[in-house]
Amino acid sequence: MQTDQALYKTFTMAVTLTSGMLAGAVFQKVWKLAAHEDDAPDATDEERAWAEILMAAALQGALLGLTKAILNRGGAKGVRKLTGTWPA
Repeated sequence: MQTDQALYKTFTMAVTLTSGMLAGAVFQKVWKLAAHEDDAPDATDEERAWAEILMAAALQGALLGLTKAILNRGGAKGVRKLTGTWPA
């Protein structure tokens, strides 16, 4: 059982890194389609309004959370399929 948990913890670390990169790529594409701009606003961009910066940050956070949840849930189901137990 401890081997299963160690394996799953290693998997979740990889998922965290992967989900960050994947969510970043998805965010860039979504922002480009929604705002018709190549670059999303940076929080320190003096030329951008608060509303635009906060909207971009909220979208980016939502996509990161969604991506991480999808990958973590899929990983937990995979562990259960392989080992017969749900990772804690």
